[in-house]
Amino acid sequence: MQQLKYLGAYSEQTLAQVSQLIAQNKLGEVLQQRYPAAHGVRTDKALYDYVQDLKTEFLRNADPINKVAFDSKIHVIQHALGLHTTISRVQGNKLKSKHEIRVATVFKDAPIEFLRMIAVHELAHVKEKQHDKAFYKLCCYMEPNYHQYEFDLRLYLTQLDVSGQRLW
Repeated sequence: MQQLKYLGAYSEQTLAQVSQLIAQNKLGEVLQQRYPAAHGVRTDKALYDYVQDLKTEFLRNADPINKVAFDSKIHVIQHALGLHTTISRVQGNKLKSKHEIRVATVFKDAPIEFLRMIAVHELAHVKEKQHDKAFYKLCCYMEPNYHQYEFDLRLYLTQLDVSGQRLW
């Protein structure tokens, strides 16, 4: 069985099924059947609006998001799909913080479900800093299919790693 670096935490049975799909050259086909089209969020402004809509719907009382952008410097190889950063600075006698969300540009041409999963994940970091039970509970509150989308996104990254071809 080949090394499936994006699926390391999954069961042997799951890994065997994925390896079989790869051997039959059908992993991309399965993903395209499940997610037939890429999203239409192409610009940083559209991405900002998309994330703001999610924040308004689910995290109305959370700190504001100051910037959202696609970032070509984020490499999935470094195990980052997106980044949430907080920039703090002193302004007078107050400590001000700015929240920024960056999404890897590889997801400009991906299904909306993958983009939503990444946006939900990074938005959850505004409230919950650690990847703990409360964090994943918040992710599932914002997107009930969060774990399925995360798994499918890992399958897509595996497909990219194996074939080098984008599907959308």
